[in-house]
Amino acid sequence: MTAKPSIKRALISVSDKEGLADLAKQLHKLGIEVIATGGTARVIAEANIPVTNIESITAFPEIMGGRVKTLHPKIFGGLLGRRGVDDETMESHSIQTIDLLVVNLYPFHQTIANPLCSHSDALEKIDIGGPAMLRAAAKNYADVTVIVNPHDYASVIAEIEENGQTSLVTRKQLAQKVFAHTAAYDAAIANYLAGSELKTLLLKKKATLRYGENPQQHAHLYIDLKQSIANSLAQANQKQGKSLSFNNLLDSHTALNCVRAFDPACPTCVIVKHATPCGVAQGHSLENAYFSALATDPISAFGGIIAFNQSLDAATAQAILSKQFVEVLLAPKFTTEAITILAAKKNIRILETGYPHNTPLQSAQSTFHSVSGGLLIQDADENPDPSSTFKIVTQRAPTPQEEGDCLFAWQVVRYVKSNAIVYAKNAQTLGIGAGQTSRVFSATIAQMKAQEAGLSLTGAVAASDAFFPFADGIEVAAAAGITAVIQPGGSKRDLEVIAVANKLNLAMIFTNIRHFRH
Repeated sequence: MTAKPSIKRALISVSDKEGLADLAKQLHKLGIEVIATGGTARVIAEANIPVTNIESITAFPEIMGGRVKTLHPKIFGGLLGRRGVDDETMESHSIQTIDLLVVNLYPFHQTIANPLCSHSDALEKIDIGGPAMLRAAAKNYADVTVIVNPHDYASVIAEIEENGQTSLVTRKQLAQKVFAHTAAYDAAIANYLAGSELKTLLLKKKATLRYGENPQQHAHLYIDLKQSIANSLAQANQKQGKSLSFNNLLDSHTALNCVRAFDPACPTCVIVKHATPCGVAQGHSLENAYFSALATDPISAFGGIIAFNQSLDAATAQAILSKQFVEVLLAPKFTTEAITILAAKKNIRILETGYPHNTPLQSAQSTFHSVSGGLLIQDADENPDPSSTFKIVTQRAPTPQEEGDCLFAWQVVRYVKSNAIVYAKNAQTLGIGAGQTSRVFSATIAQMKAQEAGLSLTGAVAASDAFFPFADGIEVAAAAGITAVIQPGGSKRDLEVIAVANKLNLAMIFTNIRHFRH
């Protein structure tokens, strides 16, 4: 078998110019002719690196403001021509082989992400020649090396330096990246033009999980190639511990979203069990917040997921190990001392999430739930509620203390499984009722939890994720010592509920926003 010829000619056409000059310099140093399109050629020339403008190859100028520049037989013949098969045809039409293609596309994703983007702006950022060249080169990976990601520049150059060419294995891997990239690009365009009528997903497996909801179920973690969200759970850095399970990630998702709903300047701890918070608190330190969150329900907290909104320190790490068994710890960062302490329990999964760019966490633009034969898709419910919708509906207004406690409880209840009731005071949950078929059952369970933990509900507040359909729920809360309630309102019996609240001297706030979490 004859050896593959060395790489002699490269075509570069990139929107992202990062690393471009250095790449062209290294290619020139290796004796590889560099061909480039307009803006790319200018950057290379300004770096004093020899470059052949693509017009010299096609003998045709770029036209229509650059819309047409690479769509030419001498370009696509050079990319698609099979060495040893199409040589005679290429020679008869004076088509030279292109051995290396470097292309990245117009930034369509970034363009449409701008709220000021017009429809015409979006259309102009739909790349035509770029995807066509990429697909041509990737189809012919037996002969052509193609790079779509600047992160691959260094490794490809190193391989060419060593061997004068790339291996078939490398070329195939790079081709796979190309088709995944162009598929994601086309999906974004299709979704944009179709609106809600079309939803194309392109997912890449990131990890095989220990198991699914139960050990007999296989499970995997996939990430969306169309939007990679920095500092998200899927991008977290696991510093220690066993591999994650399906349930670990579901619980961690709730814990991370909930803790990031609070002011990052105020130390906050969230403990989650079975995808619902069982204790949430703020304090003057993370250690103090942890002890307060744990006090809500120390029994449920056993084997739970604990999330913090600040860097986890040694004192808090030591406190956790001294008090309970924990499956996963999440924090933006972990101090070196904390990592050393936690290493004593090597199975604890430590996830360093980084600090979010925005608060609360924008974990996803949409959420997905599978149903028999289909997929439910909805907007994520992570945005803060506008206080303009809140209204005091009782004769007695809440005191400043009650109002602050209501707002705290309202942040927590949106992450509790419906029907959800949260009792709280002094930025600490005291009792949580979750996942019941009746709201009054949840109110009763929240009271039982507080009693079981030895926490007084006198002067505490109640938050409900949806309206009280009857007055019995607030009657249970009032009998337990609750003095203020925050709830969406919207029931046919709102007037009856308000009347009972007035009779019991409760303060009540309607938010006019519901936060069901099934």
